[in-house]
Amino acid sequence: MEQFESFLVEHLPSAASFHPHYELSLHQMLISGGKRFRPALLLGVVRAYNPLLTQSAYHAAFAIELLHTYSLIHDDLPSMDNADLRRGILTLHKTYDETTAVLAGDALNTYAFEVLSNAPLSDRVIVKLVRSLAHNGGLNGMVLGQAIDCYFENQRLELDQVKMLHIHKTGKLIAASLQMGAMIVGRDDIADELYDFGIDLGLLFQIQDDILDVTQDEVKAGKTTNNDESKNSFVTLLGFDSAMREADTLAKKITKRMESFDENLQCELSPTLNHYINRHKD
Repeated sequence: MEQFESFLVEHLPSAASFHPHYELSLHQMLISGGKRFRPALLLGVVRAYNPLLTQSAYHAAFAIELLHTYSLIHDDLPSMDNADLRRGILTLHKTYDETTAVLAGDALNTYAFEVLSNAPLSDRVIVKLVRSLAHNGGLNGMVLGQAIDCYFENQRLELDQVKMLHIHKTGKLIAASLQMGAMIVGRDDIADELYDFGIDLGLLFQIQDDILDVTQDEVKAGKTTNNDESKNSFVTLLGFDSAMREADTLAKKITKRMESFDENLQCELSPTLNHYINRHKD
């Protein structure tokens, strides 16, 4: 992941102009850290089956991180979560202004596909990767989840509806990361299995985030916390104890499914997943 981080820094979006901070706004959230969870999943699948393609896969991993970062910038906007802190620093609309934040998010969204289109992979593979990223990050994926999340603030949803919300908002991009890794190495035979695994992983990730929102302060979390009272979070719907039980059940299911993977895939994914599977207990 250190090599991926170097790749990210070397390929930061460039947009030289007389604008005083446009280019800086494109870099701020990318270089301020982040878990790099989604790139790590994609690269783990690639290393498991064809390590020689790892460097070529950096483009796809970066594209996912770009799309994810754009979603965070927009998620923090005053019209959405109105958050002040992200990745341990001020959000873009606080550093600059709301217009800059909107446009920076737009730019990173489209730059993701520019980076992906330039990946040193076959055109056939690139088209499949673009399709997966666009589908899972776009109108029937992450954006749909965000739309439901925002529209139903202060309106109680049923558990199945909350799961649908978060499968789209969080799960689908995580699932796409695993699926795209399989596509890069020509393992389409396991792409669907990894995608389904990623949906469960995304749900767990979201339940954990909801739990951490009420148990961590802003310094430890690196972002605005205790900001979900009006949202359809798992903690708001189920209560803290039931949300913890739901997370435990899902963590056990994910661990069991991971044990069914072949040895190479387990070896590559375990360091990343073991760090996150039980983070709600930390």
